[in-house]
Amino acid sequence: MPANETADIHTRASTGQACTPDFVYTIFIKADVEAVWNGLIDRDLTKAYWGHYNESDWKPGSRWAHVRSDGSGEIDICGRLVAIEPPHTMIWTWSLEREADNPACISRVTYELTPLGPDTKLTVTHSELEPDPGWIMECGKDGQPCSATSSHYWKPGPCCPRNYGKNLASA
Repeated sequence: MPANETADIHTRASTGQACTPDFVYTIFIKADVEAVWNGLIDRDLTKAYWGHYNESDWKPGSRWAHVRSDGSGEIDICGRLVAIEPPHTMIWTWSLEREADNPACISRVTYELTPLGPDTKLTVTHSELEPDPGWIMECGKDGQPCSATSSHYWKPGPCCPRNYGKNLASA
């Protein structure tokens, strides 16, 4: 990937502000790596899991958006593709749509897919998060996997407006 395609992508770490340690979540999925990869980028498959679909041309430096599938076209989460190596690695920036121009509120998510015979190990690493994001501490407490867009776990912070969880719950 040429450096100029992603050179202007700035995240919280580029601001010099403090970041929390990475949040890493690993899950083993009874599907091959191509099927899991398609679950991240295919509009219909993504919609089935999140009630949103991911929209992008899937090229380094390109914008991606997590768009509500209720017909409103509203974007809750967005970012830019930092790197993509189908079907094994994808790295994108992550922020609320309204904070997309504020590097202090832009984190980074890395998806690593490892084939294990007919199954797949998916490791999701969310890094460069603001200090003490309450939802990180709540994730997994009850044995359920955490989704950063889950209104059950989301807690407001400087980069998360108080009504964000309410918006998702009504989506």
